[in-house]
Amino acid sequence: MSVDSQTAAAALAVTELVKVYHPRGRPAVRALDGMSFSVARGQIFGLLGPNGAGKTTLLKILTTLTRPTSGQARVLGFDVTAQPLEVRRRLSVVLQESATEMFLTVRDNLLTFARFHGLRGAEARRRLEDVLARFQLGEEADRKVMDLSGGFRRRVQVAKMFMVDTPVLFLDEFTTGMDPLLKRDLMGYLRQEAARGRTIVLTTQVLGEAEELCDDILIMNKGRQVARGDLHSLKLLSRGIYDVALTFESLPPGLEAELARLHPLRLNVAQNTVEMTLKAEESEVLALVTGLAGRGRLLKMEVSGPTLEDVFIELMEEKPAPAE
Repeated sequence: MSVDSQTAAAALAVTELVKVYHPRGRPAVRALDGMSFSVARGQIFGLLGPNGAGKTTLLKILTTLTRPTSGQARVLGFDVTAQPLEVRRRLSVVLQESATEMFLTVRDNLLTFARFHGLRGAEARRRLEDVLARFQLGEEADRKVMDLSGGFRRRVQVAKMFMVDTPVLFLDEFTTGMDPLLKRDLMGYLRQEAARGRTIVLTTQVLGEAEELCDDILIMNKGRQVARGDLHSLKLLSRGIYDVALTFESLPPGLEAELARLHPLRLNVAQNTVEMTLKAEESEVLALVTGLAGRGRLLKMEVSGPTLEDVFIELMEEKPAPAE
């Protein structure tokens, strides 16, 4: 397949994308610095990075809300700068900013969004009832959005995405303000949508969500790509990192101070449980755990490889400059 054919076949294709802001009276800010990647159709794609990494700028370019300074971005083969209307027809978007009509009711917000995408009549009403039930919005259906709490407003924003069948869905911090049960249900809905062929691009500060949901993850910082791959590939970047959890019948005296001297990446001691993350050889970790097990009656012990959060933290750490 040629490069042009691959670009057309991808859900997203980004090439050397640059965005520079020129705030009045301050130095220029290079929010994106040559980003290049592609996303296959039907994937759940996670875009991760610390605050200020450029994630929201990238989403705004891909959804035609902001023009790039240079480079190219295509959605389903359509150029976001040259063909913005074609791109918008194929998107549903939830950004961090409010995307609901505050003076309309929940019901009218959902139906209006459906009409914008050409869905009317009995099918729109059928989907409305389904979405109201899914997102537990039935009792709020006739209330104006302006009268809802922040968490319920977020529900309405996300619920709109399920009123239509646009092939690409962008979700920026999509679970903000949601209770754990609804969040769990929503993650299941997203998997179903991806199985149906929708491409879902999401950002989240809750790395456990990305770890559970995403087929492919890109980690960025300061406008550049830091790492890219599926969860297994990313975890290989942090070989030698282990999470250890030990629960004692009674915490041995002086243990916390002793463990702190090992300089773990993370250490938490609560009541009779020790949780820590270590960067060490496997044999060293096993020897340490064996030694700790001899310090008192052990009720529970777990040793596991790195989580996505471990990988993320290690990648974001500032590495010291080499000595000259």
